[in-house]
Amino acid sequence: MNFRSSIKSVGILLIVLGLLGNTSTLSAQQQNGPTTITLQDALNYALQNNDALRKARLEIEGGRLKVAEVRASAIPQVDVISTLTNNLLVQQFILPGEIFGGNPGEFIAVEAGQTWNAMTQVQLNQQLFNQQVFTGLKAAKSSEEFYILSAKLSEENLIQQVATNYYQVIITREQLGVIDANLDRIDQLEKMVDNQYNVGLAKKIDLDRIRVNKSNLLAQREQLQSAVVMQENLLKYYMGMPVTESILIPEREIANLEQEAHLTLDQEKFNAAKMTSFQLLKKQEDLLQLQKKAYFAEYYPSLSLGANYMYSSQSNQFNVYSGKSLSYDVAAVSLNLRIPIFDGGARRSRVRQSEIDLQKVQEDIRGTSNALTMAYENAKIQIRNSLTTIDMQKTNKDFAEEVFNSTRNNYQNGLASLTDLLTAETDLVTAQNSYNQALLNYKVAEIELIKSNGNIRSLVRD
Repeated sequence: MNFRSSIKSVGILLIVLGLLGNTSTLSAQQQNGPTTITLQDALNYALQNNDALRKARLEIEGGRLKVAEVRASAIPQVDVISTLTNNLLVQQFILPGEIFGGNPGEFIAVEAGQTWNAMTQVQLNQQLFNQQVFTGLKAAKSSEEFYILSAKLSEENLIQQVATNYYQVIITREQLGVIDANLDRIDQLEKMVDNQYNVGLAKKIDLDRIRVNKSNLLAQREQLQSAVVMQENLLKYYMGMPVTESILIPEREIANLEQEAHLTLDQEKFNAAKMTSFQLLKKQEDLLQLQKKAYFAEYYPSLSLGANYMYSSQSNQFNVYSGKSLSYDVAAVSLNLRIPIFDGGARRSRVRQSEIDLQKVQEDIRGTSNALTMAYENAKIQIRNSLTTIDMQKTNKDFAEEVFNSTRNNYQNGLASLTDLLTAETDLVTAQNSYNQALLNYKVAEIELIKSNGNIRSLVRD
């Protein structure tokens, strides 16, 4: 990625940031100037304050509550029902009149009940055997584990984002330092050529060319300053820090970056099973297995124990809760057996659908395993290439510095043209920026390698 495309990409990210609000709170140093942020500070802060991680942790809590909800269906269910009824028109039954001394063949209407009726009922139900409930309890527990793995994957992705952007800020600041150093050289050259021009030893066009170069450098510096601000805003966004907070990355970080580029990583055998994304798919497979069992459990009979106690009182006056009313109580215990016979094939269709879902996630598991292996192998190749590029760019940078210093001395002694000097100066800036970009590419490749091997949390120290 060249310098201009990097600036353009950062500009797009700033536009995105401008549309997003952030209400996270900050803990310190607001009144004492910029907050100094090391990589460890940035990672630890992000793990505590990032919005997506807070949401993922809420999902875990929701999973625990889901387990409690499903577990409740396996313990006794007790309900109390109480009703008070005013029979505005009391129901009547038609009975033979001769029962009450009437003539045969005659019928009379007899009221059945009282004007007021109160009833209180206690019901108990306990599942003795219900395969769907027991399978659902296992599925709820697996769902909680799924949310835990999902939150872990979100943490790993966040660590990669924060670390990569942190180093991007460092490199852009270093590029800004390169421009500042070059501006100092241009200022010195401008003064020297201006003095030569005043005494007739230089041409006006030479002075103009230097000033054009200086103007271009000032424009690049302004772009880099904006890029640093935008990248810092993006870093704060990933961290969950208010974008308005001022931060400062220590100067020593670039020295650490150069030192780390000479270290070699321990290479261990890749194991896709230890990757969180792979584990997440395996947990999804477990959930689908349980879903299939839950559908298949619909074929099983269910057995439950029920108990019921009811107290009822009646009266033609509103005294149903007193001893003057007519009252009685009823109690019963029941054993309920439900045997599913025929449902038109709905259960069979649900079982087959779950089998298809299970086969799809198994295909995802195979594909993900291969993709993770590819990412790891590619990351190893990329980091080897990055280390080689760093050595080459370091040599080019040193050589460009020698060429520039030599050309400057020759120019001062009249042995080189201004064109040669400006070309050497441009080559030096290019070599320095290429070296810095190589350092960034190395760190990005290193982070990708660490993540692709499942060790991304090793970047975080408490």
